[in-house]
Amino acid sequence: MRGKVPLRVRILAALMTEPDWDSITPDQVIELREAQYRKRRSAVVGLVTGKPDRGAQITTHALDLPGRRLDVRVYQPKRRGSALPLIVAFHGGGFIGGAPDQDDWLLSHLAANTPAVVASVDYRLAPEHRVPAQVEDAYDAALRLVELAPMWEADPARIALLGASAGATLAALTAIRADELGLPVRTQVLINPQLDWTERAFEYPSFTENADSPTATPANCRAVQRIALPESFDSRAISPLESDNLAGLAPALIQAAGLDTLEDQSSAYADRLRQAGVDVTLTRYPEAVHAFLSMPGVVPAARPARTEILAHLRSHLLKRSGIPTQ
Repeated sequence: MRGKVPLRVRILAALMTEPDWDSITPDQVIELREAQYRKRRSAVVGLVTGKPDRGAQITTHALDLPGRRLDVRVYQPKRRGSALPLIVAFHGGGFIGGAPDQDDWLLSHLAANTPAVVASVDYRLAPEHRVPAQVEDAYDAALRLVELAPMWEADPARIALLGASAGATLAALTAIRADELGLPVRTQVLINPQLDWTERAFEYPSFTENADSPTATPANCRAVQRIALPESFDSRAISPLESDNLAGLAPALIQAAGLDTLEDQSSAYADRLRQAGVDVTLTRYPEAVHAFLSMPGVVPAARPARTEILAHLRSHLLKRSGIPTQ
């Protein structure tokens, strides 16, 4: 390990029963996901994931896309003023699990204090929908949310993309295609991101050095690849680190977790962005585990990381037509 796992995380890990990721079947993944959904509504889990900001209103809406309908969880400040920027968010979970409400603590705070409208996309998951369904959902949902922005009093000309883990894959890929899609993206925030879906993901030093971390274990990471990716799929197509051209992308804030098996992907991507002339802020939280911003009750680093994200978003979003907003 590159550091010491926070005590509360170690206690939580000792109380949890991890599945056998090496042998887990697609049906068992679905059962596990459903069990996790039920647990997230318990008071005990609420102590781990944190409470939503009281200054935000949270609603769920149906998002009609070509051939499918997705839910989107929308966070709006209760005290609203002029048109607000729009933050499009994608949750983590390796494309096989997770849901927008796991990020309530973070996203409600950003909505209330940026202030902004935050829309978190409940994209399709494997094994029912394997890659690239999640990427298609991200592109189509971002475009549809821009169209719907006025409904929530949001400014479609001021967009940020935000994602954690596999959600950061979607945020980064959408940022890469922003010009092609016609999305006026001002910044991207990538939290303990998964940016390499090739077999090389298992060769970074952090993958071995942080193998004993209780989240995003090597077995879990391998299972995610096996369940989410079709056998014939070229994983380079969804790996931002494999993108040929990163020039001209929106400025990025990348937050790396020092106790994460995926940590080295953050610095590798930051290097590639800088080489392409993109403005990048890379911050390492040495005592943070993977998914730490979904666990503020047990990972102290979540609070300063949230503060950094808020400051970054405010600096990139609170300008309209060159005039600072109040």
